[in-house]
Amino acid sequence: MASQKVLVAMFFFLLFLLISNTPSKAQLSSTFYDGTCPNALSTIRTSIRTAISRERRMAASLLRLHFHDCFVQGCDASILLDDGPSIVSEKNALPNKGSVRGYEVIEAAKSEVEQLCPGVVSCADMLTVAARDASEMVGGPTWSVKLGRRDSTTASLVLAETGLPSFKAPLDSLISTFSDNGLNARDMVALSGAHTIGQAQCFLFRDRIYNNESDIDAGFASTRRRRCPINNGNENLAPLDLVTPNSFDNNYFKNLIQKKGLLESDQVLFSGGSTDSIVREYSNNPSKFKSDFAAAMVKMSEIRPITGQEGVIRRICGALP
Repeated sequence: MASQKVLVAMFFFLLFLLISNTPSKAQLSSTFYDGTCPNALSTIRTSIRTAISRERRMAASLLRLHFHDCFVQGCDASILLDDGPSIVSEKNALPNKGSVRGYEVIEAAKSEVEQLCPGVVSCADMLTVAARDASEMVGGPTWSVKLGRRDSTTASLVLAETGLPSFKAPLDSLISTFSDNGLNARDMVALSGAHTIGQAQCFLFRDRIYNNESDIDAGFASTRRRRCPINNGNENLAPLDLVTPNSFDNNYFKNLIQKKGLLESDQVLFSGGSTDSIVREYSNNPSKFKSDFAAAMVKMSEIRPITGQEGVIRRICGALP
């Protein structure tokens, strides 16, 4: 009898050891690199600051780069991968090709961090931190970034073609796309407010300014035609916000109320639908917009991250190890 009790005790002891040694799913943490690369965040910040000081538009590009990464496979730096033997790059997808930028800025920051602590900081975390720093450097909000993402070993051209919201998308489609990624309508409107900075190519808004639609201010349309001819100039750029194009403020929402949204997917947020009240709120309360934007960026940055022992840490963001 005593021997049976010993065997039972040994069984439960061994079971306890097995359970305690089984790795649990890693969680993101704001202190993730404190012990392994304590100067990582300050190094990234300095690198991003330098890039934006050279070209202020880069702030908008880095925010968009992070967004286009997270909506395809999650926040895993898949958008940074170049074509390779097993990779068809997301850079070639229609929503990205010729318009998504900032790859070289992330690569430069990554190179500096690699000199400090090789193989420690992921490209996915680099994107997340860069977006936060970019916002702050043009007058936008800042927020605490949780870290510990790892990089994917795959990319998906197909998902990039189908999973990113279209500049012509109707409101219900936009709400659905964001919902599929765990973001609600308020998150969507707040994140759309990133269009208070940045520029768009002519072909993205040509139909809107030449079709004499009822939801566009006539004077605004006329002004935009100067840089966007009806038959050419596809790549000509126009600021998404004519008034304060280089400052992160709430003017974007004031523009929508005045029917001066540049893209169809902008103006649809204030077109008699369910998000009108949120647009009005943000147009009247800039601090509320900024706090909601920061909260939505945190939620977006945590879409399906790769953690623990999954994925890899790429030393060059555009290539697999």
